[in-house]
Amino acid sequence: MITTQQTIAYTIDGRRYLSITDRCTLACKFCPKTQGTMQVHDYDLTFRHRPETEEIIAAIGDVSNYSWVVFCGFGEPTLRLKTLLDVAHYVKQQGGRVRLNTDGLANLFHKRNVLPEMGGLIDALSVSLNAQDETTYNRHCVPALENSWQAMLDFLELAPTSIADVTATAINGLAGVDIEACRVLAENRGVKFRQRELD
Repeated sequence: MITTQQTIAYTIDGRRYLSITDRCTLACKFCPKTQGTMQVHDYDLTFRHRPETEEIIAAIGDVSNYSWVVFCGFGEPTLRLKTLLDVAHYVKQQGGRVRLNTDGLANLFHKRNVLPEMGGLIDALSVSLNAQDETTYNRHCVPALENSWQAMLDFLELAPTSIADVTATAINGLAGVDIEACRVLAENRGVKFRQRELD
């Protein structure tokens, strides 16, 4: 029995966010976690255990109360791919819409193209592009896996074959990041682009 409270699901602007892991293949210098805080809005996302599928489903509550169910949090959701897909399947069965916020390194990490497995379960994909070249990306994102930059670009290019709504994002205000160059990289791969702001 788990006695310590942990925030698995939290709500912002009518969207239900799910924090399913604390692990990540990146150690982004701009991530609150690497700055020593686990706070998002009013929520403390400190991890005490990795929640199982049933626990995550229970934490969501009534899917119809939310415009989206979003896999997010301070870890990379695709590192727990089976759990992610099982929960997404449940949300879709309940008539919900599913978005995945990801670093785009799932194929590199799992050593296969996992995008077809997401097809029909993930409605929208938001991929952290974060920089216009490998040097800038490595400086800000500090990847643990070799060739992460290229793997993320390849993932971005492949994504629309399995998921209709794909957006690449980059943060305006990070030193050396050229937002317009990031936009071009995204559009050349047939995906949308969204500029985020450094807070």
